[in-house]
Amino acid sequence: MAAASSSSATVTNIMLAIYEKKTNSIDLYRPLRQYICFTYSEREAVNLEDDLSTVKTLRSDIERVPDPAPTTRRDLLISYFKALCLIETRFPISPDRDHINSIQFTWFDAFKQKQKAVQQNIHLEKAAILFNLGAVYSQIGLSYDRATVEGRRQASHAFIAAAGSFAFLRDNASTKASMGNSTTVDLSVECAGMLERLMLAQAQECVFENTIAKGSTPGVCAKISRQVGLYYEEALAALNAAPLKDHFEKAWIAHVQLKAALFYAEACYRYGLELHEKEEIAEEIARLRSGVSTLTEAKKSSKGAPAQLLDAISKLEVYLNRNLERAMKENDRVYLMRVPSPSSLPPLPAFSMVKSMQMNDVLDASKEKMFASLVPDSSAKALSRYTEMVDDVIRTQAEKLQQGSELTRVRLKEMDLPDSILALEGNFSLPEDLKNEVEKVQASGGPAGLEAELQQLRDLRRVNQELLVQTEELLQKEAAEDAQFRSQFGTRWTRPQSSTLTKTLQERLNKFAANLKQAGESDVRIERSVREHSSLMSILNHRPIEAALPSLSRPIMSLDANEDAIVGALKQSLRQLETLGAQRAGLEDMLKEMKRKDDILPKLMTSTGSYEDLFRKEIAKYDHICEEIAQNIEAQEQLLMQIQVQNEEFGAVFNLEDYKASREKCYKQIQAALAKCKEIKENINEGLKFYVTLQDAINNIKQQCSDFVMTRNIQCREMMEDVQRQMAGFNFQDRESTGPYPSVGQPRQNPRSSTQQLTESQSISHPSPQTPYYRPPEQPMHGYGHPPPPYTAPQQPSPYHVPPSTGAPYPPPHAQQHAPVGHEYGQPAYPGWRGPYYNAPAEQSGSHPRPPYTIPNPYHPHQSGYYKQ
Repeated sequence: MAAASSSSATVTNIMLAIYEKKTNSIDLYRPLRQYICFTYSEREAVNLEDDLSTVKTLRSDIERVPDPAPTTRRDLLISYFKALCLIETRFPISPDRDHINSIQFTWFDAFKQKQKAVQQNIHLEKAAILFNLGAVYSQIGLSYDRATVEGRRQASHAFIAAAGSFAFLRDNASTKASMGNSTTVDLSVECAGMLERLMLAQAQECVFENTIAKGSTPGVCAKISRQVGLYYEEALAALNAAPLKDHFEKAWIAHVQLKAALFYAEACYRYGLELHEKEEIAEEIARLRSGVSTLTEAKKSSKGAPAQLLDAISKLEVYLNRNLERAMKENDRVYLMRVPSPSSLPPLPAFSMVKSMQMNDVLDASKEKMFASLVPDSSAKALSRYTEMVDDVIRTQAEKLQQGSELTRVRLKEMDLPDSILALEGNFSLPEDLKNEVEKVQASGGPAGLEAELQQLRDLRRVNQELLVQTEELLQKEAAEDAQFRSQFGTRWTRPQSSTLTKTLQERLNKFAANLKQAGESDVRIERSVREHSSLMSILNHRPIEAALPSLSRPIMSLDANEDAIVGALKQSLRQLETLGAQRAGLEDMLKEMKRKDDILPKLMTSTGSYEDLFRKEIAKYDHICEEIAQNIEAQEQLLMQIQVQNEEFGAVFNLEDYKASREKCYKQIQAALAKCKEIKENINEGLKFYVTLQDAINNIKQQCSDFVMTRNIQCREMMEDVQRQMAGFNFQDRESTGPYPSVGQPRQNPRSSTQQLTESQSISHPSPQTPYYRPPEQPMHGYGHPPPPYTAPQQPSPYHVPPSTGAPYPPPHAQQHAPVGHEYGQPAYPGWRGPYYNAPAEQSGSHPRPPYTIPNPYHPHQSGYYKQ
């Protein structure tokens, strides 16, 4: 178990290497595949065929005779250990009935190969692999040429890795492997700790050799040498204690004991050289005597030790005695100092240049993809718990960040910052909602656009007036013609008078005229309101509106001219506050990004310890961001206090209170102008809608009047023919059956009969029967066999009423009461007449569609938005 190497100038550098444990062959492939098929599915087993084959190959390579290249063996052991970590979390291997109970791991003791451990426990397999990894690292250390500086450096690194492997075994696997019913001493916590100390001693020994080769001072060499001896002493103490006391060969114990003595004496020798230079002869003599005594005692139990090591001890003993003799002579002749006893001396100083390698990263299996699709329920639940923990951290910190930003916004608004600084620089601003309202009004024309809208009102009113005049002229012309014929023919002109038939139409026209008059009065009030409030609304003509705001100017007189310094300090503090705000945004993004990348499922799958321990370790990743957030919030609070003091000084120098008062006054002026402008626009819009709707209604009645006039003209021509025939002396009695007018009660067969029938069908709902406009005498008159089509006087009240003087500025043209269909004017319908415009019921089939505008309800100037005093 020991291997020799070349010697240095002082000692023969012989070191120990550890041999690997042996094992028996086992089949992992079949039990693992059966478990996948039973627990998951056959398809999952097929998908994981490559991973199962990889495990099978790795275990087979572990069982074979080690590869001649130790580095290849090292890589194999690391790969297999990672695979075991993945298997452990996915495949329960134990004697339990529901677990994989067909696998038995067998491993032999590395130092007493007749002893073996057999367990149905993957912890034994992992512990044995870790032991073999440390052994291979020790073999790699001995493979380097330690006669060179580089060789000793590489050997030292290999021994450090070996120490790390044994330390990892001691801390993570030894206890679990020792809990089985069959264990070996080499995997115990005590043996792993002893081997770690031994490997550290050999690593420090390589460093010592390089320190000597570099020609370092005796004091430095003494400290490093003493630490070598301490590591060997710790290993020796473990070898002399249970359970290792009788487990190792005596040559092992002798080797470690001699090394411990050798490097203690080496430290005494090097430390004595330093004392001699300081002329501390008495302590030098005591140290040298202690070293010689230690070597003499060690040689008594050196049975079985290699000759090279004994030779090194003899050489060092010669050096110690030679220096001791020289020191004693100098003390007797020159210094005459009293030599202290070795037991009264303080311990020799020591300095460690090595420590066990951290193997967590080397053996971390979290990034391995083997069996990645198999996620046990326990791991999924643990991941959910960890995710909740992370979400809680992020939610708490995000709330702190948001509260910090909101606090900054509120505090700055209370101090009117940075608006007051911007106002000093000429960068005025309105509140966002007020600015939006102003922009809307300006986009629609603003106060200047009111005149154009007023002109639209005037134009529409004029158009409506002209339509009324045209309609009235139609009726007046027809009435004049009727009166002329009535005067010309006297009693022969039996047709009803126009004034009787047009009474309802005339009432509606009068109502529209009254509405137009009242609307004109409302227009006058609107125009007067525009003139009276033009100065108030003129503030809205500023583009941009900020030009209307007052300015914050510097004081006229300054006592110490420190205004610029005050403003500069306040600006600097605001910039710092802005920087803190940007940092908060960055910290929140960092939290989200860290959570996005925080995938601990692989670690959960490879973890063999407590989930709680893993959670604490992983959640600690967020601690530094949480600390930065707390520091940011604290720094912001301090900065806000500083800004408040600076702002008070700024306000006093620049008379900020007066500026705020004038600015608020300007805000109120703008708000009042907006309110008045909106009010006038609403009134104008109401007027426009009224005129548009009224125009449609007047056009409708104009059409009715036109149809009425046309019908009267037709009747006039027919009556003219009858009167002319009477005056010519025709015998009307011969024409009784073929005359132009039928008998009473029988409809006349002429081109108008269809129209009369349609009118009569539409008038069924009339409460009283129609009365013919002409009733013949009891004995028919000569020449008039039957009267012409009947017309009756209007029986219904007018559908429109004049609204009160306090009504709407634009009263609706339609009436509130509906006349019966077909009898709006009290006479049958004539061609083209479609009934009343507003009173046609919606459910009446065959009625014409309603106009595109509706007339608003009666409007009261003091109660709605159209006209406000």
